[in-house]
Amino acid sequence: MPSGRAVLLLRRLSTGDNRLKNINLNQNISTELFTNPVCIHRDLGLHKRLSTVVPNSISPSQITRSFSDNKIIMASPSSETPPVADKPKHTNSLINEKSPYLLQHAHNPVQWYPWGPEAIEKAKVQNKLIFLSVGYSTCHWCHVMEKESFENEEVAKIMNEHYVNIKVDREERPDIDRVYLLFVMASTGSGGWPMSVFLTPDLQPVTGGTYFPPEDRWGRPGFKTVLLTLAKKWKENQQQCLEAGQHVISALQQLSLDDNLSSVVPGEGTWDKCVQKYMLIYEPEFGGFGMAPKFPQASIFNFLFHYYARDKSNTDGKKCLEMCLYTLTKIAKGGIHDHVSSGFARYSVDNDWHVPHFEKMLYDQAQLVVAYTDAFLATKDEFYADVVHDIIKYVNRDLRHESGGYYSAEDADSYPTFGTTKKKEGAFCVWEYSELKALLNDKKINEISYLDIFCEYFSVSEEGNISPGSDPHGELVNKNVLIIYESKEEISKKFGLNIEQFNQVINDCIKIVYEARQNRPRPDLDTKILCSWNGLMLSGLAQAGQGLGEKCYVEDAIKTANFIKENLYEVSTNTLLHSCYRDENGAVIQIGKPIKGFLDDYAFLIKGLLDLYEASFDRRWLNWARELQDKQNEMFWDSEGGGYFTCSTEDKTIVLRLKEDQDGAEPSGNSVSCHNLLRFAAYADKSDPQNSGEKEREMAKKILVAFAKRLNDSPTALPEMMSALMFYSDSPTQVLISGGRSDPRTLEMVRAVRTRLLPGRVLCVADPADTPAGMSDILLHRVRSAGDVPTAYVCRRYACSLPVTDVKQLENLLDETPAAVAKK
Repeated sequence: MPSGRAVLLLRRLSTGDNRLKNINLNQNISTELFTNPVCIHRDLGLHKRLSTVVPNSISPSQITRSFSDNKIIMASPSSETPPVADKPKHTNSLINEKSPYLLQHAHNPVQWYPWGPEAIEKAKVQNKLIFLSVGYSTCHWCHVMEKESFENEEVAKIMNEHYVNIKVDREERPDIDRVYLLFVMASTGSGGWPMSVFLTPDLQPVTGGTYFPPEDRWGRPGFKTVLLTLAKKWKENQQQCLEAGQHVISALQQLSLDDNLSSVVPGEGTWDKCVQKYMLIYEPEFGGFGMAPKFPQASIFNFLFHYYARDKSNTDGKKCLEMCLYTLTKIAKGGIHDHVSSGFARYSVDNDWHVPHFEKMLYDQAQLVVAYTDAFLATKDEFYADVVHDIIKYVNRDLRHESGGYYSAEDADSYPTFGTTKKKEGAFCVWEYSELKALLNDKKINEISYLDIFCEYFSVSEEGNISPGSDPHGELVNKNVLIIYESKEEISKKFGLNIEQFNQVINDCIKIVYEARQNRPRPDLDTKILCSWNGLMLSGLAQAGQGLGEKCYVEDAIKTANFIKENLYEVSTNTLLHSCYRDENGAVIQIGKPIKGFLDDYAFLIKGLLDLYEASFDRRWLNWARELQDKQNEMFWDSEGGGYFTCSTEDKTIVLRLKEDQDGAEPSGNSVSCHNLLRFAAYADKSDPQNSGEKEREMAKKILVAFAKRLNDSPTALPEMMSALMFYSDSPTQVLISGGRSDPRTLEMVRAVRTRLLPGRVLCVADPADTPAGMSDILLHRVRSAGDVPTAYVCRRYACSLPVTDVKQLENLLDETPAAVAKK
């Protein structure tokens, strides 16, 4: 996403420009509707699920999920389900789509269209404004606006009469989402989903916001008022709307050019400053960076683990490790971790990681697998390995298609019981004491009830354990979200049990409670399969397979890679597709015009393939990664300013190509690409002028230069790229082993490498049985074994050690940190 500087400048521009002022302020609508800034929980430090004191652009209670800072402001819920009918009263053009989110709206009375030429041409022919609504299937607050407005016949009549209405799944079309989210953030001071934007027929944004109540409330205009007022403004003064939209887009284009103000790669002081900032915002009681709401942002862990690993004797490095381990421990013990069904929810609304927003996203699971694997490698503590196993158990059981691809998400909302007509957030996950008593009270150990042990360990209370501040709407009264505050040792001691007995009790209880939960109505599953998120999961599986020595995880990764190649890849053009879908019979299907891959699809998949190559030593994955990197360069590279655009030039309906400059819930495509390029450079043979890796290293340098100002000014905005910057400075650690791949001595050397925390290391194995031609484009053919004995080399800063044949010697070389080597 464009930088915070761009957002602030554009916001000043929009609120100071007469063309926009006339649109926003002369509508007989409160000026607060579009122009007032939103107060954010993180800034206010409120330990609550929503704010009732938010002076925002829509209403006193709305949700905005900020694309850059994960900021939350929530709306009043309304989740009544419509009566079940034999035949829907309304059906619109979304019925032909495959996205679960779009299909949720296929029977609204609103005449929705998907984004595409039909709707855009209709707007031009009829000379109407476009109402663009953007959301995603597991967004609780998108459901709110649907129930209140889009299922309302009166509201729909106004929308259909005055607008061409387009519905977009933000996960399906991140390119559209990013452009108009930036506009909404710039013009209102906040942004999120549901996102509501009014466009000219030429797709220029005129004005917008997030959630709109259906009627005038709290002294503020409702959605019907907004619709009618803007329709009147368009009819009376189209030129003003057109000029405003063109002016905003021109300003954005200019600001994107102005961002590239540096010509130098940042130095060591930049990543040191980043560490100091994380130390400053670290929350020492329960871990995390900043106060509630708390997000397990994995890119931060990647950076801090890397900082520690490059110089383990450094005091700040040790603090980085401490912050990571403590935070990951608290997250794993918190309510954000589903202790019954496994996996992690999106975020916690309080400071304790206790009460989550209950949706589960694939990208969180994938990245947390890597974080907990790194924690295990740094400590060899099985606690962290157990969390990795837990996450993979969840995604393989609940999110995986039988062919190997992974679905996108599980919803936060579900029906409390079969037959009820109102969904509630967290209904599938929370427990009343009486429910647990009925399940566990009769089981005993040493005359002690399982119920007492379970409730003590997971902090269950008869009155519920959720504070009113975390449940302002009263949906979770008398409910319990399981959370662990005390250690196993402390609890077992209270009940006079040894650890083996205690573990057996808890395991038995979890099995009983899990089976009981399966009798509840499940949350909706978003069965959309995204290339980018599957790339992240592929990477997580490959890294977990290596770090934990679990061959089955590598096999899962191979299955996922094969799924992507079969269903999300066009062989004839060597291009990726962004998404595929599951039909009602379980088959994998495509839409009529498949969505072409975006930068993240290429970057995340390439990373996953590189990790899979190192987990399997199957050259097919490395070769495919190289082919995809060439295609990524062709489609997205900015030959003038450096870095990658998020989308190609193919879709002419995208009014602005942007460069993502924020590592948020997912890492930026540019950050991951910088890592990938440096790894490709490390694989290259320096003696071969055609494949020396200099091209890839130079491209990585240009990315770092393009984002240098952002890295210097806002270092915590790009922790993943900050890690790439350290790699660029140090160069990745190359470990080259010559020996038979099935030789136990070779495998022992490989194990020594994989069981160490060596962020970004490059591992290659040259089997003497390989033909020279099979290694002609990789540095492996330069490696020679000492007779029939497996031999290893460790290379740092492009200087290699003397060959070693003893595992202990290899371990000693690996334990030298990059910073220590640089000082020699």
